[in-house]
Amino acid sequence: MVLLAFAVVCALGYVALRRRDRRMLRNGVLLLGALFFGVLGVVEVVATRFPAVQVLLVGAILLFPVGVVVLAGFLIANGVRMFRREGRSLGNLLSLVVGFGLVVVIAALAVLLRSGSTFGEAAFLLVLAVAGYVGIVFLVFLLSALVYGHVDKPREADVVVVLGSGLVRGQVPPLLRSRLDKGIAVWRHSVERGRSTVMIPSGGQGPDESRAEGAAMAEYLVAQGVPETAVLPETRSTNTDENLRFSQRVQQDAGLTGSVVVATSNYHVMRAAMLARSIGSDAEVVGARTARYYVPSAFLREFVAVVAAHRVAHAVALAAVVAFWVWVVVTEVV
Repeated sequence: MVLLAFAVVCALGYVALRRRDRRMLRNGVLLLGALFFGVLGVVEVVATRFPAVQVLLVGAILLFPVGVVVLAGFLIANGVRMFRREGRSLGNLLSLVVGFGLVVVIAALAVLLRSGSTFGEAAFLLVLAVAGYVGIVFLVFLLSALVYGHVDKPREADVVVVLGSGLVRGQVPPLLRSRLDKGIAVWRHSVERGRSTVMIPSGGQGPDESRAEGAAMAEYLVAQGVPETAVLPETRSTNTDENLRFSQRVQQDAGLTGSVVVATSNYHVMRAAMLARSIGSDAEVVGARTARYYVPSAFLREFVAVVAAHRVAHAVALAAVVAFWVWVVVTEVV
């Protein structure tokens, strides 16, 4: 029952923080804690009343490495597909890299475990601890993104910002079109509710683009029935942070107030929401559907970007993990 009590405490903390701001990544920490302690608590209660369940529990634990191998295989296959369809940039090959990385980690753990030496056992624990930390951080990000993107999604706003994602030969490609269509859906629903909603397509001109993304996006919006007077393009930004900051300036210069919804791709919603919060914006983010094969690499890219943005905190946490490992090893040797 103690485990279930921990689960309840984490769940209550999650609800409280979510009501305060659902864009905080720490919400995912409490949600993961609630799920972890909740599952363990239920298993404990059921196993106490039905001892036979313990066999299934042991089987599930033994199958965990198999699940990791299957995940590695899926990521490698996805990486090969991305290579064939999207090219060989590092971002597109991220699922392939992570898949092979998991294989290397599994092989290293197996070798260290079978070595039988004190050094091998110590190294096994260190690799396991570091891999476990990375896995937990990823689960926190995954849970946060899934819940944020699928629960209590905003459907109307006074300002709709659409984030750019690159043009192809000066035209709006399918990925960017899906973002624009998502923004248009929010705009139409808002207008039907009596709001004078304005759209801000955001994106500058890249080195390989013949014109600014914002201009091409604005052209698409008008062609889809959005009045030209309701479209205020932002054409200077080069990344998501600038998209949000410069769009906020466009909004302020136009004297626009009220709620703001940002439209982007589904894999991008959490990081965009976190960046919006970091600049003091109350904007919420909605995501457009993306081709399934594209999501794993894109989501991993988002995860890497979020970790990089908080690299100092993660470096300190990993240092603490290594320090604890050193303490354990020294204690055992002495």
